[in-house]
Order: sequence, then structure tokens, then C-alpha cells
Amino acid sequence: MPNPSERGILMKAVIYEAFNQRPKLVSLPEPAPERHGVVLKVEATGVCRSDWHGWVGHDADIVLPHVPGHELAGVIVATGKDVTRWKAGDRVTVPFVGGCGHCPECHAGHQQVCHNQFQPGFTHWGSFAEFVSIHNADLNLVALPDAVEFATAASLGCRFVTSFRAVVDQGKVAAGQWVAVHGCGGVGLSAIMIASALGANVVAIDIAEDKLELARALGAAATVNARSTANVVEAVMEITGGGAHVSLDALGNPQTCFNSILNLRRRGKHVQVGLMLGDHSTPVVPMSRIVAHELEILGSHGMQAHRYDVMMPMILSGKLKPELLVGRTISLEESIDALISMDRFQGTGTTVITRF
Repeated sequence: MPNPSERGILMKAVIYEAFNQRPKLVSLPEPAPERHGVVLKVEATGVCRSDWHGWVGHDADIVLPHVPGHELAGVIVATGKDVTRWKAGDRVTVPFVGGCGHCPECHAGHQQVCHNQFQPGFTHWGSFAEFVSIHNADLNLVALPDAVEFATAASLGCRFVTSFRAVVDQGKVAAGQWVAVHGCGGVGLSAIMIASALGANVVAIDIAEDKLELARALGAAATVNARSTANVVEAVMEITGGGAHVSLDALGNPQTCFNSILNLRRRGKHVQVGLMLGDHSTPVVPMSRIVAHELEILGSHGMQAHRYDVMMPMILSGKLKPELLVGRTISLEESIDALISMDRFQGTGTTVITRF
């Protein structure tokens, strides 16, 4: 439980007391800032499949009872005594993985794999609430330009920035390359937009025609309906003239992972973006193909706050338009049903809580 505010103010929040048990909308004490942190008034927060994984018990960091939520944007209302870069009233967002600033990975600029990382909504109470505490603010907060709406910023925090790192930093996608994206949820659609903006040719794969239609609108050069296609790998290989240079599993499923590796051309790169947890944590992979074709297998886990400096200008210039990925906006109370139904993959785009 976060430190309660000295003001004794109550806030609305969604909390669950047991895994797989329906969350409740309750009143809880407003958090107080850690000495190195801040408290934000949450203006928008996304509902993500990662939150669903936490709710069903796939994340060992979660201590019950728990408030979920990790894709967020808001306004600072309180700062800790050691915070120097931020003040009350600042509009900010934050990556879903925050660094400690002291470990070797943080010193190397890799806060997304910090040894002592924090994740709001996992390591401590998150943003399905009117207020949320964010640690190590000077290292991890990102200034939010006035031109970027809170709902758009909230959609960046997990899915979009993870996709940005997967495509740009891990996949090193270049103009003219073929990129396969398996799964057209929030992560996959983000990856399609980003890879297309870089000049790549994207093949989008999903089982839902409405999601494939949105993928085409966001720049996909070709689509494959995995429900009606006899062999997804052969279809991608034919479209790309021999296989994708880079392929992403944006869903996190043994089948999409396997297909993503197998549809690569020689010396291609597979990037695992979708979480593989629970029963799916040890998927079968075509190792003989990986060795014979010298394939690269890469993970992608969030993105550092300092890398927003590369992404944000692309958003402000209109080269990237993450606002197109916001599917619907809902209330905090409506987030309960949205969260527990995440495994049904209903609707297109990102669902964002904007009413508290």
C-alpha cells in the first residue's frame, strides 16, 4: 500500500483483493510522494493486456490487495523533497518501467531492464485511481507537450513505446525492409504505424477482419487473416518474396511466436513483444531453423524515458499519429469490465480511462 497523504484525502480507485476476483470501485487514501517521487492527478490511463495478466496472477511482483494501471498521463500535484526537475502543475507521462538510477543497467542508459525497476500497477499501486505515486521522478518522468492530449499520452506508456523500441532499437527496421507483425491489438497496430513511418513494408497478421482493416489504414502493405489462411508462414513468405527481414510477435502466444520466427528470411530478426506468461512462458521454437539461418531472437521490454526525445518529435510533426490508436474512452467504473474481459480481444485500438 502506498504511503497515505498527510492531508487525509480519499480518492476513487479500482482494487482487487484476490486474483481472478472481480475488482471493486472504492475510496482509498490519496498517496503521498516518496522523497524522490511525485504524485500525479491521473488524467488518463490505458487498459492493457498486461493489467489482465496481473489480475489473473501471472506477475509475481503484485502484492494483494492491488490497484492496477500502468499506462498513464497526468499533472503533478505533489513532489518529494529530493525532486529537482519537476514541480506541481507540470503535465507529464511515464514509461511503464522505471529505473532506480544506481544499478549498472541504469548507468548504461538501459532503465527498461533496471535491476531494481519499479512498475506502477505491478510493484506498487497503479493508475486505476484519481492519484498515483511515481518513484525516482527526476530520472523517469517525461514532459508532455501541450499539443499531446492526455488520452494519447496514456496510450504511449506501454504498448506504443514498447513497439517503438521493438521496431527502432531492437529490430533496427530500415526503409524498404519487409516487417511482419503477428497480432493487431494495441501493440501490433503501434508497430505497424511505426514501421510504416520508417518506410518499411508491413504484413499484418490477425484473425479479425476489422483489426486487419485498421492495420491497412495505419500503413500495412498487406494483410493475412490467420483464421481463413491455411498456412500463415507460407502466405507471409510469398508476400515478402522470401521472408520478413524483421518479424514481431505482438500478441504473446506459442503459435504466433513460432510463426513469427519461421516466416523470417535468412539472418532475419524476431522480436518478442507480446508477454509470454503462465502456461505460455516456455514456448516451443524452431531451433534448427534459428541455427541454420542465423536468425536473431530479441526481446523488447518497455522503453527508457530518455528515448522519448527521439519519439516525441515524430509525434509532434505528425509522422506518428498515436491518437489514431485510441479506440474508445471509458470511465473508471467501466474499467472493471474492460479489464476482466481483456482476454477476449474485443474491439479495435486502445481503451483509455478518461473519466474519474
